[in-house]
Amino acid sequence: MIRIYVSDLAYKEKALALKASFDEGGFLEGVGACQLLFSQEDLLENERYLRLDAGGLTLVEGRLELRGDFRQLLPRVRGGHLQHEKLLRAARMKDLPEHPLAVDATAGLGEDAFILACGGYSVVLCEYNPVIAALLEDALCRARKDPDLTEAATRMSLVRGDGIENLKRLAGKPDLVYLDPMFPVKQKSGISKKKLQLLQKLELPCSREDELMAAALAAGPARIVVKRPVKGQPLAGKKASHSIVCKNVRFDCYVLPGRQTRGQEG
Repeated sequence: MIRIYVSDLAYKEKALALKASFDEGGFLEGVGACQLLFSQEDLLENERYLRLDAGGLTLVEGRLELRGDFRQLLPRVRGGHLQHEKLLRAARMKDLPEHPLAVDATAGLGEDAFILACGGYSVVLCEYNPVIAALLEDALCRARKDPDLTEAATRMSLVRGDGIENLKRLAGKPDLVYLDPMFPVKQKSGISKKKLQLLQKLELPCSREDELMAAALAAGPARIVVKRPVKGQPLAGKKASHSIVCKNVRFDCYVLPGRQTRGQEG
C-alpha cells in the first residue's frame, strides 16, 4: 500500500483524483492501491509515502525525497548546450520527418525523454511502476504550465504500463525507440545519488532483456538507442552498430537495415 499525505485541503480534489487513478489501475502485483492522510501525525516513522503540496507530488522516505522536475534540466538545453548532448548524437538520423516520433519504453522520471523532446522529437513515455508514473505525470503537468518548459513538455505523452507490451501495441512505426533499463547494482559501488536511492527501491534491474530488445526490434523503428553502463554488456547480448561513450554511460546505437524514417516512406 502507498499512502498520500495531503498537506493542505486545497489539494484534496487533486489527491482524490490521484487516489482514483491508483484504485482503477491497481498497484504493484495487484496489492491494495492507496490511502489518503490529512494529518502528518498519522505517518509512521521512516514510512515511504507520497506528499502532495504546493510544490507538486513528492515521494518521501526518511530524509530522502524524490520529485520529478524538468526545470533542473534547463542548463543542459540552453545557450547552445543542447547540441552537445550525447543522447541526441546517438539519436541523430538523416532525413528525419518534420515531426519525428520516439518511444521511451523505460521512461522513469522522463529526463532523457525531455532531452529528446528538446531536440525536436515527439516522445511517448512508457512507465510501468504506478508510483513513478504518478511522479512523472505530475512533473509533466507542471512543465506544461511553465513557459520555459511548455514547448518540449507538450511533445511528451505518458502511457502507463509495461514498455514491452506498449511497444507491441503501437499504432505505427516510430522513428526511434529508446531504452534505459535500470542498471544492475554493483556490490562495491558507491552511494547512489539521493534521487536514485528511492528509484532503485521501486524499480529493479531489467530481468527481461531479451523480451525488451525483441519488442523494440518488432516495433520497426529506424534506430534503437540503449543506455548502458560504460563497461556493461550490450542489452540482450546484441552487438550495437556503433556506440557513443560518455564518462559514466554508453549509448549503444542499433541502425536497422532497410528501415526508412517516416519522412521517406512512400
